[in-house]
Amino acid sequence: MHIAEGEATTPEIADRAAFQAQLDELRAREKAHTRAGDEIAAARRRLPMVAVDGAARLIGKDGPTTLLDAFEGRRMLIAYYYMWFTGRPAERQCQGCSWFTSQVRELSYIHSRDATYATFCQGPYEESSRYRDFMGWNLPWYSVTEGLDTLLAGREAGSMYLICYLRRGSDVFETYWTTRRGVEAMDNCYRLLDLTVYGRQEEQEVSPPGWPQGWGENETVHPFRSDGRPIAQWPRLEAGFSDDLGN
Repeated sequence: MHIAEGEATTPEIADRAAFQAQLDELRAREKAHTRAGDEIAAARRRLPMVAVDGAARLIGKDGPTTLLDAFEGRRMLIAYYYMWFTGRPAERQCQGCSWFTSQVRELSYIHSRDATYATFCQGPYEESSRYRDFMGWNLPWYSVTEGLDTLLAGREAGSMYLICYLRRGSDVFETYWTTRRGVEAMDNCYRLLDLTVYGRQEEQEVSPPGWPQGWGENETVHPFRSDGRPIAQWPRLEAGFSDDLGN
């Protein structure tokens, strides 16, 4: 949603010295926030782990496979559980999952740390993989419908999750999971927008009066959807890619 110049309130104007003085105060808070995040990450690494059935069934590009195989021989696995609405056309698929998955591109850095990243789609392989191809995602992609009850172990199916696993030989363990805003770990767009004067421009943000906040939780101006589609679909359509999912 484009905000025309002059429509939105702007910050007060200050000289360079006054600007830098307030920025220095903020920088101290930013550094404290970073250190607190480091401490939380350290605590996360010390969580206990729970055994998971490595034979849990997945469907990949070569047919039936297992959770253990999804590690691709590496020691760790990061799995994003993609929400899927079976039978719906591309424009009615999950806008949030499209937003986050669109931002995971270069996996070589993850691989260098002996970790694999994969998408675990909660829908049929043929239909959902056509969506992956439409979106231009070059990521390992699996359907987990057959093993979902085992893998989620009582957690609600149909929600987005990030779940981390450790492989020790042929034994598999779950070491961490998160959902909802925890999935923002995949995101860089929000992180960059948070640095700008108007931020994410969403209704729930705490901003001064007059700041643009036109993005909300509804079909018209949902944060991840525009003109009836997930935002990330529009460049693919403009480039001529088909969104036919065969359904």
